[in-house]
Amino acid sequence: MINCSKCGNPLGKGEQDGPVAVICGGIMGDEYIESWYFCAGCQVYTKENYRDRFSGDDDVSGQGPIDKATGDAKVALIQQCPRPRSKRCRCPAHREYFGGWLD
Repeated sequence: MINCSKCGNPLGKGEQDGPVAVICGGIMGDEYIESWYFCAGCQVYTKENYRDRFSGDDDVSGQGPIDKATGDAKVALIQQCPRPRSKRCRCPAHREYFGGWLD
């Protein structure tokens, strides 16, 4: 579970409260999974970054608060992808989101 980066309230408690968007990408052999959560009370996003390292320990970190306009734009971009949870997807949305860093 992740907490709102502004108010500290838990996010993602139930199925309907999970991340509003998730995208995965492979970069230099590692898999990056970025999950976007929205806090309705604060009107901000919190992003969970998970890095599954090819060699070494995995890493999990949080980022935020991210303003609603920025988060809405990222979520809309992710929603353009037909397979956002595939690290092998190379659709335009994946390429734009990861800035050309994909394997």
